Formats: sequence, C-alpha cells, structure tokens
Amino acid sequence: MKARTRFRAPADLKLREEDAGATPLRENGGKHPKSKDQIKAHERALTAALTAKIALHQQMLFSQRQQKVLLVLQGMDTSGKDGTVRALFSSINPMGLNATQFKAPSLHEAAHDFLWRIHPHVPGAGEIAIFNRSHYEDVLVTRVHKLIDEKECKRRYAHIADFERMLAETGTVIVKVFLHISKDEQRARLQARLDDPEKQWKFDVNDIAQRKRWDEYHDAYERAIGATDADHAPWYIIPANSKTHRNLLIANLLLEVMEDLNLAFPKPDARLSKLKIE
Repeated sequence: MKARTRFRAPADLKLREEDAGATPLRENGGKHPKSKDQIKAHERALTAALTAKIALHQQMLFSQRQQKVLLVLQGMDTSGKDGTVRALFSSINPMGLNATQFKAPSLHEAAHDFLWRIHPHVPGAGEIAIFNRSHYEDVLVTRVHKLIDEKECKRRYAHIADFERMLAETGTVIVKVFLHISKDEQRARLQARLDDPEKQWKFDVNDIAQRKRWDEYHDAYERAIGATDADHAPWYIIPANSKTHRNLLIANLLLEVMEDLNLAFPKPDARLSKLKIE
C-alpha cells in the first residue's frame, strides 16, 4: 500500500496514544532479530537513499520551473518538526528550497488577517516550501486558549480551505503532515532537553503549560484536520514516537508525491550540440 493511501487522515480521525508508536515499515517476522541501534541505523540508511532520490527530483522540479510543492509540518511540541527538516533536506541543494518556521505573530503581523504573513512564503515555480508550523496555528493555539470563538474558528477553517484551494489551482501540490507522538514520549523528550546542557536551550517553560492542555490540543487538531482535509490538500497522520521511523515514513511519502509529478530535466537544446567553448 502506498504511503499516500496508508497515512491519509480518515474522515473520522481520532488521535489515539497507541497509534503514535506504530512502526509499519519495520520487518518483524522474528527471523532476523536486530538491536534497537541496528534498526535505527538501517532506517537512517534507507532514509538517506530516499532523500537522494528526492534531491534528484528537486533538481528536476527546479530546472523545469513549473510545478510547486508545499510540505506543512504540524504536531505537538517535541514531535520532531525540526528533526524532520534536518533529516530530509540537509543534503538537498538549497536552491529551490524554502523553509519557514512560524512562531507567534508579531504586532505588525497580528494587525493583518491571519493568512497575511503566510502567503509570502508559499513556494514559487520550481520550489519546495516547508512550513515548520503554519497557518494552522491560528485555529489551534487561538482556539485552545479561547482567543477566538467557535464562529470565528469555523470562519477560519473556510478561509484556510479557500486559501489552499487557490494554491492548488495555481500549481501547488500540498502535503500536510501531522506528527503524532504520545504524551509519554513528549515527557521523555522534554526531560531529555532539560538533562542535556547542549539541548537545554531548546526547552521552553511554556511547553509545560501547553502540555497540561494535551487533550484540548488533540481535540483542536482533530477538528482542524477534519475541516480542512481535501483531495487537493490532504492531511497525513505520521506516527512519530520513533524518530528514525518517522523520517523514513515522511521520506517515502514525499518521494511518492515527487514521483507523481512526472518530472524530467528540460530537453537539451539542439542548437547547443555543436557549440565548443574556446
């Protein structure tokens, strides 16, 4: 089964804790037992092979300058948005690649409609754009903290649907990924940040306050995904308790998307075939 089918968000999405630990691509027949370190090393190698293919497709995408790809990464704190970007794109030519991290809006941004700050970062022709958090923060954080009411939230769902339909109709392939981790896994990752002097800078005390609203955020995600999933802008639910398996799943998904674009390098110019550089 293709990743685009296997991980597509169901219409009746319910984010269950046990699903966050799934590792569907691991061979587990008991014939060739491997240690956790060996499994992780194997998954890193598989991911590297896939990202090499993605890099080739990105070069073709950039050379054609016709189609566009937008990858949206959403998830609870510590779900691996930064890690996914590093694992999948660190070896890809930065030409034609545009990654944006959306944090709380500035006063200037907040003075405009909530999509105003998003539009300048969508991909241009030949580009892959990556959103580390996105316009969905404005129907997640704002709803959980009751900064907007139910009526405004539904209005924003409609605005998002219209925005994404416009992007799709003007040549953008949209891939929206929810990185699904369990509450126990988040606790372990937050504690690891605290305990490691070289990672403590990543810890934000506000993460503890947000963690207390775990169920509220899951409810907000389920509602937002259900309201905005569409064939032209699909949501995919990626189990993310395992970092290496998460990266492998998303690499599979993204490569399928790129392959479906039927990309190729532009045909050589016959006029240049006899040209010799002196």
